[in-house]
Amino acid sequence: MRMKKTVSRKIATVCILAFLLGVSLSVPSALAADRDFVACLDRLRSQATQRGISKTTFDAHAAGIEPDLSVLELLDAQPEFKTPIWDYLAALVDDERVEDGRAMLEQWRDVLLRVEERFGVDPATVVSVWGVESNFGRSLGKRPLLISLGTLACMGRRQEYFRGEFLATLKIIDEGHIPAERLTGSWAGAFGQTQFMPSTFLQLAVDFDGDGRRDLVDSVPDSLASTANFLHRGGWRSGESWGFEVKLPPGFDASIAGRRNKHPMSTWIGRGVVRANGEPLPAGGVNHALLLPAGANGPAFLVGKNFDVIYGYNAAESYALAIAHLSDRLRGGEDFRTPWPTDDPGLSREGRRELQRLLIARGHDIGEADGMIGTKTRRAIVQEQQALGHESNGRAGQRILEALRSMAGN
Repeated sequence: MRMKKTVSRKIATVCILAFLLGVSLSVPSALAADRDFVACLDRLRSQATQRGISKTTFDAHAAGIEPDLSVLELLDAQPEFKTPIWDYLAALVDDERVEDGRAMLEQWRDVLLRVEERFGVDPATVVSVWGVESNFGRSLGKRPLLISLGTLACMGRRQEYFRGEFLATLKIIDEGHIPAERLTGSWAGAFGQTQFMPSTFLQLAVDFDGDGRRDLVDSVPDSLASTANFLHRGGWRSGESWGFEVKLPPGFDASIAGRRNKHPMSTWIGRGVVRANGEPLPAGGVNHALLLPAGANGPAFLVGKNFDVIYGYNAAESYALAIAHLSDRLRGGEDFRTPWPTDDPGLSREGRRELQRLLIARGHDIGEADGMIGTKTRRAIVQEQQALGHESNGRAGQRILEALRSMAGN
């Protein structure tokens, strides 16, 4: 078996290094780790059989995998930089994504109308999830699911959870929905054009193109319908808004805010809350909660049940707000009226790419100007911030972009 041969080579390498460096304790620990991983795979093979997954499928796709220890670092790592919500939304809901989203609404109009007819979720919301999750199918993730999930199933925290996802991935392969080589995604196992976890796929994925397979990787109709099914099953209310931006009166008591702290519209009217454009709130209707993602000095929103349903797709209020806001923009809505409480606003993806091009021109080796702000880009920003006497936080904002533009004579 390839796994056992690989383990032997690893052990031999460790022994040689231990001899050269005079280290002895690493050898038994390496041996134990390899033995534990092989033993874990053997147990998973038995569990796969109990779940109706053929031994042929397991042996062909899982028996010889090698662990990817980098996923353990991602599982345990603390974020190096906490992303302010104005940075998060600036990149996710920019003019580029709005333009692309409107093009997708037109291109897939007929499919989206049939999806709405069946599941009751409007096209703009479905396309917004698609755009945020994978940039409309352009960014699916490159990590092989079985390797990532196999590693997490046998090492680190939450092994029981990841064992279930590992076996669900094998089930997808065994049932013939998606070939193993097409199952790549995030380090934690989310995959496809709208980033389902494997267990969620088995529960909620839909064959909408009628080919007999549920395919979230290469079938746009299946992806859009499956996303709508997820939201539908989460309690989506057809024809109801997620919420809207509001304006708070001076001295407003923000202690009443919170996504779960819903009240009748009469409560908000009585407290002096109005629409962001100054119009009065609609009387009656369903209960809403006040969301203050950046505190009382930033944009404020009244959110209803459908916001909670979006939140269920990825449990973060900033994520739900990005989906909700993008869906409004796709319908022709405007940007938020209240500015974020910062003197250094976030950058769109094109702004980030421009920043990276300026850094490269100044001699920083950061790779391609792709708009993804990774470690190399942040380090380069820190160096420039230090030279300029700015706060050295590595953040890609308007201030550093304008400074580099000036130095480049732009």
